[in-house]
Amino acid sequence: MSADYEVRGNIAVITLNNPPVNGLGLATRTAAVEGIRRAEADEQVKAIVITGAGKAFSGGADIKEFNSPKALTEPTLHTLIRVAEGASKPVVAAIHSVCMGGGLELALGCHYRVAMPGAQIALPEVKLGLLPGAGGTQRLPRVVGLEMALNFILSGNPILSEKFAGTALFDEIYAPGDDLVAKALAFAEKVADLRPLPKVRERAIDYPNYEAFLQFSRNTVKAMAGPFPAPLQIVDCVEAAVTMKFEDGLKFERDRFIGLIQTTESKSLRHAFFSERQTGKVPGIAEDTPLRPIAKAAVIGAGTMGGGIAMNFANAGIPVTLLETKQEALDKGIATIRKNYENSLKKGKLTQDKFDKRMGAISGTLDYAAIADADIVIEAVFEDMGVKEAVFKQLDACMKPGAILASNTSTLDLNKIAAFTQRPQDVIGTHFFSPANVMKLLEIVRGEKTGADVLATTLKLAKTLKKTGVVSGVCDGFIGNRMIEQYSRQAGFLLEEGCLPEQVDKAIEKFGFAMGPFRMGDLAGNDIGWYIRKRRYVEAPHITYSKTADLLCEMGRFGQKTGAGWYDYKAGDRKAYPSAVVNEMIVKHSADIGVERRKITDEEIVERLVYSLVNEAALILEEGIALRASDIDMVYLTGYGFPLFRGGPMFYADTVGLPNVLRAMEKYARGRHGDAWQPAPLLVKLAGEGKGFNG
Repeated sequence: MSADYEVRGNIAVITLNNPPVNGLGLATRTAAVEGIRRAEADEQVKAIVITGAGKAFSGGADIKEFNSPKALTEPTLHTLIRVAEGASKPVVAAIHSVCMGGGLELALGCHYRVAMPGAQIALPEVKLGLLPGAGGTQRLPRVVGLEMALNFILSGNPILSEKFAGTALFDEIYAPGDDLVAKALAFAEKVADLRPLPKVRERAIDYPNYEAFLQFSRNTVKAMAGPFPAPLQIVDCVEAAVTMKFEDGLKFERDRFIGLIQTTESKSLRHAFFSERQTGKVPGIAEDTPLRPIAKAAVIGAGTMGGGIAMNFANAGIPVTLLETKQEALDKGIATIRKNYENSLKKGKLTQDKFDKRMGAISGTLDYAAIADADIVIEAVFEDMGVKEAVFKQLDACMKPGAILASNTSTLDLNKIAAFTQRPQDVIGTHFFSPANVMKLLEIVRGEKTGADVLATTLKLAKTLKKTGVVSGVCDGFIGNRMIEQYSRQAGFLLEEGCLPEQVDKAIEKFGFAMGPFRMGDLAGNDIGWYIRKRRYVEAPHITYSKTADLLCEMGRFGQKTGAGWYDYKAGDRKAYPSAVVNEMIVKHSADIGVERRKITDEEIVERLVYSLVNEAALILEEGIALRASDIDMVYLTGYGFPLFRGGPMFYADTVGLPNVLRAMEKYARGRHGDAWQPAPLLVKLAGEGKGFNG
C-alpha cells in the first residue's frame, strides 16, 4: 500500500505514503481511490481528510511512469481526482511542505484545502517541456484568478502557501507549529454537514477583456519560449478555461499534454531531469560512506578562477582563505570579488546583509601556514605541471592530516599531481568551469588512489555549492575538454576548407549552442588553446590541427582580453565583429597549403562539430572515464552550452539514430583529414544492435 487509512472519530484520514515525496504512481493512486470509496461506504464517516506522510503532501505524478502503460492504467490521476471531486462526503486536502504538479491538481479536485505556512506550491510541468495534464490549467484560474494562474503555471517556480492568502486556493492557512492533521480534522467536522459540496470546476472566471490580456501574454511568451512548445500551449489551455465548458477545457488540456509528452523537447528535458539525479550515484560509494567535515576552505591563486571558486564557498557560508604569492595579486583578486558582489547588490540580487556576510567569509594570505587548518584546499594556479608540483609539495608539507587536496586542473594528469604528495588518497580533481561563481558544472576527477570518503565528501560539497558534480576518470582533458578538443579540431578544418568564423558560429548557434567555437575561443582566451596545442605537438605528434589558430595567436589576437581574436572588438563592447584581417589570413592559409576552398553547408558544419563530440564521448564511455552516457550529457548541458532542448550530445545522437550518425561519419572520413573520423568501437557496436547510448 502507498496510502494509509484510519478513522478518527467520524473523519477518515487518508495519508499518502510513497517516500520521498509521495509521488502519485499507480500504487498510490489505487490506495487513495480505495480509501475514498471505503470512507464513502462507512456510515460512521462524515468527512475525509487527505494528507501526506513525511516531508510532502505530494510532489505530483511519478515521472518515471510517463510514456509507460502504468500512466494509463486505472485509476489514472484523472480518475483519482474525479473520485475525490465526486465524493458524496466533504474531502479536505491538508497540505504541508511540498504540494506540486499532480499533488496540487489533486488538491484542486478536493472540496476544501487547508495548509501550513511555508508549503511550496507549484505546477512545475513547464520545466519538463509539459503542461499540467490533470486539470491544473482549468481549475487554478478559477481559484486564484486568470492572471496569477497563468504567470504561476508559466514560471513553474514554487510559491509559499501563505502568498495565496486571500484567494480561494486555501480555505484556511494555519500558524507555524500548529498540528496540521488536528486542525484539518476540526475543519472537516465544521464542514461535514454543509451542502452542496463546493467544486472548483463550478466556479466562474471573472476577467473583463480577457482576450487582450491573453493576446499580450501570447506575444510575450512567443518571444521568450524559444524552441519549447509548452509555454504557448499553456496560454492556449488557460484560454480554454475561460472560453470552454469545463469538461471541454479538460479534454483540450489533456490532448495537448499527450501531444507534448511525445515531443523531443520534452523528452530532452526529462532526460536532463533524471540525468542530473543520476550523477551522484557512483559505484563503490555507498549512502553510508563516511564524509569528512568541510567547515573551512582555502584556494591557491586569486585569479579569475581562484576568485570565482572562493565566491562559491562564501555563497554557501563556508569561510575561505585565498592564498597568493604577491600582495598586489591578492588585493586585485579580492577587489574583483568585491566588485562582482557589488554588481549583484546594485541589481537587487543580493541584500546588504548577505553582501557583508559573503565578503566577511573571504580572507587573504601570502603564507601557507595560514591555511594549514582548512578542511579542503583547491589549487587554481597556471595550467603547468611544474607549477602544480611546487604547490602540491607545499600543501603536502603544511596541510593538516585528513585535509582534502584538490586541483582545478582542466587537462593535466591527476595521478601525477597526487604522486607529488605523501597522501595520494586525499587528492582529487575539482574542475570548475568559468566563470566559476556562475557555471553549474563541476567535473570531479577521481584519481586511481583517491579515497572513497574523499570522493563522497566532494560529491556532497558539489551539492552544497549548488553545482552539478559529474565524476570523471583520469585522462587528458577528462570528459568535457577531451571532447571539445575534437570539436575545435573540426572547427579549424572547416576554416581551411572554405568557412569563415562567423559562418561556423552562426550555424552552431542556430542549432542551439549558446556560443560558437570561435566566439567561445575569444571569450576563454585563444592563448590557452595555443599552450595546450604546443604540448600536444610534442606529446602526440600524430594528431593534426589546423594552423589557423596558431597563426591567429602569432598575431597577438588572444580574444576579448586583447581586444582582438577571431573577431574584432570595440572598447566597452563585447559584441563580436567579423575581422577582415583574420578572414584574409584564413583564405591565404588555404592557398598556402594548397586547399581549394569550397562552399560548406550549415548542415555539414553542425554534423561535423556535434558528431566529433559524440565519437570522442563514445571512446570516453568505453574506457570507463565517464560512468554513463547521461553523465556526458550533463557535462555538456551544464558546462558547454549544448542546447537543453536537444538533451546533450549522446541523447541527440540517440534521437538522430546511431546508424545515421555512423553514415555521416563515414562520409566525412572520405574527405580531407578523414583520419579524424575513425569511429569508436562502441558507436559501431550499438549502431549495429539498433541501440542507443542511453539504452
